[in-house]
Amino acid sequence: MSIEGSSQMFVQVIQGQVADPGQLRAALDRWMQELAPGAEGWLGSTSGVTEDGRSIALVRFESEDAARRNSERPEQDAWWAETSKLFTGEVTFSESNRVDVDANGNPDEAGFVQVMRGRGSDPERARELMSQDSAKWAEFRPEMIGSVGAEHEGGAYTMVLYFTSEEAAREGERKEVPPELKANMEEMDALSIGVPEFFDLKDPWLHSAT
Repeated sequence: MSIEGSSQMFVQVIQGQVADPGQLRAALDRWMQELAPGAEGWLGSTSGVTEDGRSIALVRFESEDAARRNSERPEQDAWWAETSKLFTGEVTFSESNRVDVDANGNPDEAGFVQVMRGRGSDPERARELMSQDSAKWAEFRPEMIGSVGAEHEGGAYTMVLYFTSEEAAREGERKEVPPELKANMEEMDALSIGVPEFFDLKDPWLHSAT
């Protein structure tokens, strides 16, 4: 994945529940082999299933038009008609053209991915805070090799964090935050409405257009 700075990309976030992660992985592999070559404007995807069967996918396109064209392809419609049967309940879709990306390495090489979904009271301020002190955060948490943040309607957001490994991520979580970064983190926490939902992807499925 080649991501750096703010981006004009468009993302779709798909969330659901599955009984058999292996079947969903096989369906995605089939999409990569059969449909990806004809998906103009598709940039890549990050997806996986948590240990309790929650599925999450963030699909990246170069524009909203590219995403629409992909959705309108007959082969895409046929693939989804079959793949949707793998979900045990409702599947939700969220979209965003307000995307912030950052990379301190190659996110496609991540061994662990954590997705956070929640809602904030001031999206603009949150974007400002996330753009501050990026070099200091990279030094403090070198195991975090990339992130993608997407803002949805009503202050909702999806944040994807890419780590070298789960072990390194857990070790980083236990580190004491330096004073110069703590105020930033506390203000971010204060902007949060309710408790975010976390998706820990211990076997992330990472794909990018070649």
